[in-house]
Amino acid sequence: MGPPGTGKTTLAELIGRYGQADVERISAVTSGIKEIREAIERARQNRDAGRRTILFVDEVHRFNKSQQDAFLPHIEDGTITFIGATTENPSFELNSALLSRARVYLLKALTADDISQVLDQAMNDSSRGFGGQNIVLPEETRRMLSELVGGDARRALNSLEMMADMAEVDDRGQRVLTAALLKEVSGERSARFDNKGDRYYDLISALHKSVRGSAPDAALYWYARIITAGGDPLYVARRLLAIASEDVGNADPRGMQVAIAAWDCFTRVGPAEGERAIAQAIVYLACAPKSNAVYTAFKAAMRDAKEMADYDVPEHLRNAPTKLMKEMGLGAEYRYAHDEPNAYAAGENYFPPEMANTRYYQPTARGLEGKIGEKLAWLAEQDQNSQTKRYR
Repeated sequence: MGPPGTGKTTLAELIGRYGQADVERISAVTSGIKEIREAIERARQNRDAGRRTILFVDEVHRFNKSQQDAFLPHIEDGTITFIGATTENPSFELNSALLSRARVYLLKALTADDISQVLDQAMNDSSRGFGGQNIVLPEETRRMLSELVGGDARRALNSLEMMADMAEVDDRGQRVLTAALLKEVSGERSARFDNKGDRYYDLISALHKSVRGSAPDAALYWYARIITAGGDPLYVARRLLAIASEDVGNADPRGMQVAIAAWDCFTRVGPAEGERAIAQAIVYLACAPKSNAVYTAFKAAMRDAKEMADYDVPEHLRNAPTKLMKEMGLGAEYRYAHDEPNAYAAGENYFPPEMANTRYYQPTARGLEGKIGEKLAWLAEQDQNSQTKRYR
């Protein structure tokens, strides 16, 4: 797996060449079960003749489950050596049965230096490139092109070829590939992005982690990347609500209000102004004090609710709407907080007796949560000094 133009297809062909195997190549974009069966049949004939076959499937993630399943028996019996190329995360796009029979190798995007070397080879190769054709690639253009293509060697070579075709011969008989020509050929750079693959979620993850890490500048950059690549600003707005609850929490409860207001602003005024409102919310949340105390407490409560689901509601907390239920003593010992000093029933307990000493919420000292912590400490002191403790 790897981004476009990183050599996945070339690597498969090299494996076939040096492994002395025939390479059957199909594309999941243009092929179906029929083409798979035909390739498998040729591989079976090769096997009977004592030759190995590599079946290379380009864009394998585009095959559906049944199409992917068609490879399994032939991988198992050794008819084919399967190589699939994908720009997506195989964990999401490939069947677990196929994935379990494969090894995943990650090809990373080429660096600008790598692309520069590819361009050098193309400029010097007289048989497959532009060697000996009086075509000049200035250093400035080489650097710009190397940085422009985002690690995609195929895109770099295509751009180079287009410039060579468009360049005019100067008075020295040369075709100079200028920076202006590169801008004309490349147009506005399109981001490598889709809203279903893991690149999309990588950008969202980078935004979330930047806000959580109190890095407003980085958060704005990732937000801009999402927007310029065609991402949905409202998805970002929804994620900000989650951030406000999960990562800011009671350290600054206004964070949730700001996130909701940004979402509302976008729906009222549209993308141009609405995107700026979301940017404002991003900066606010990134700069806000952070706390995941509520998030952590709720997870712990959910865990206990699943593991301790059989504990009865204590009688003093039960509802008693009928005379019979009141005669049974349900709710009889309930202490109404507003009738107590400071509106707090000191010594009371609202857990089942088996969980009397449980505590989930551990407020931090940051932001408003510091005040909340002081309040809880004061309440705990009242409990400690109370003469009417529920569970002794």
